[in-house]
Amino acid sequence: MTLVEVIENPFKPKAARIVRHYDLIKDHRFFQIRHIDMKKAMSFTYNPGQFIMLSIPGVGEAPFSISSTPSRPGILELGVRKTGKLTEAFFKKKDNDVIYIRGPYGNGFKLDQMFNKDLIIVAGGLGVIPLRSILYYVLDNRDQFNRVFFMYGARTPEDFLFKTEFFQLKKRDDIDCFFTVDKSAANWTEDVGVVTKLFKHLPKMNPRETNAVVVGPPVMYKFVIDEFLKLKIPKNQIQLSLERRMKCGIGKCGHCAIEHLYTCMDGPVFTYWDTLNFRELI
Repeated sequence: MTLVEVIENPFKPKAARIVRHYDLIKDHRFFQIRHIDMKKAMSFTYNPGQFIMLSIPGVGEAPFSISSTPSRPGILELGVRKTGKLTEAFFKKKDNDVIYIRGPYGNGFKLDQMFNKDLIIVAGGLGVIPLRSILYYVLDNRDQFNRVFFMYGARTPEDFLFKTEFFQLKKRDDIDCFFTVDKSAANWTEDVGVVTKLFKHLPKMNPRETNAVVVGPPVMYKFVIDEFLKLKIPKNQIQLSLERRMKCGIGKCGHCAIEHLYTCMDGPVFTYWDTLNFRELI
């Protein structure tokens, strides 16, 4: 008798339920979701920086960065901006409604090279959504990392995502948080200006013992990476996450192809060294 291995269909999504949701800022909403199958929920593993494909039957499917940390299993967290047909339908969902997900996909951040070293995390705008995953992973495994610096820049105080929880982090003594906005307001007490101005707060660092990650709008990458290079951080110790027309998640549709790379499989996290060889990445 021949035994035939049953291979799971990678395109088949799994049912998940919305556990909780709330508004972050205008047209941006936070969702906590969980697989309906509790065994699947508790065994679902991923790395910070990976993404899932979320679908609503009859509407469509799209990639979303995972904003939660794998060190807190069972619940997946997403930060979603309302931008089109799928997200508009998602925003109409209520707690306990069912949606569908598959994944995780992508490579995630290279955590193994960060252990026992200093870490600089820089986010701009919506880039803080995927970086929130590695931020809380580091804090949940704090003894495995040396000094941690978190910098976040938004356009205005009203555009500042996760404001309450991030300002709570400033009270901790095991992480240094620096925040800025392009345009200030009367109740804003942090820095004002582009995110690169926050580098003035960093202490002297050993570049060989420092890793850096950055996610934000495309225009931001060049200037932030220039600051990393001024600190003499090696190019392969600078990581950035790029989302590029990802559609299937498993390298079959070709939408995210760059020469021989597929962003959904070889990325979305790349080192700065990678981007030098493939200039189209940025």
